[in-house]
Amino acid sequence: MARRDDKFNKDREVKDGFDKVTISMNRVTKVVKGGRTMRQAALIVVGDKNGQVGLGMGKAAEATDAIEKATTAAKNSLIKVPMVGTTIPHQITGVFGRGKVLLMPAEAGTGVIAGGPVRAVLEMAGIQDIRTKAIGTNNPINCAKATMNGLSRLMTAEQIAALRGKTVEEILGKEAKNNG
Repeated sequence: MARRDDKFNKDREVKDGFDKVTISMNRVTKVVKGGRTMRQAALIVVGDKNGQVGLGMGKAAEATDAIEKATTAAKNSLIKVPMVGTTIPHQITGVFGRGKVLLMPAEAGTGVIAGGPVRAVLEMAGIQDIRTKAIGTNNPINCAKATMNGLSRLMTAEQIAALRGKTVEEILGKEAKNNG
């Protein structure tokens, strides 16, 4: 009995420490001389819920093959998301196609205020407190890719200070004077 359970639960195990979520599955049709050919397209997000997240698309004749291809593509496109506590360091807008996603930091305890594909990407990244607004389109592919674009362009105060050749105090001190 134990062997049988191991056999059926093998595919559900978390491999390489990453969890995966299927954002969308589409059936795509190509019309050719002999008729229509049906294929499956999968959009998958993988992450370790600790700052690493990746997004991948895969197409194949069978759904399982498409999911496998998308998972491989997502693992190959992993990015490291800078975080301050449980939120992001600053506000940013991610853009892909006609889709825009506004990502805003939030106080601890706010939770993930996001919908659909944006929520899936942020939860896989391990962000626990954030506010978002999808602008332009609600297409799952464009929203997910716009979210990844925004997350990939985030920078911490330490990274900005290193780029400018200054200390963190100089960077944050100037920002505090400008805001006040």
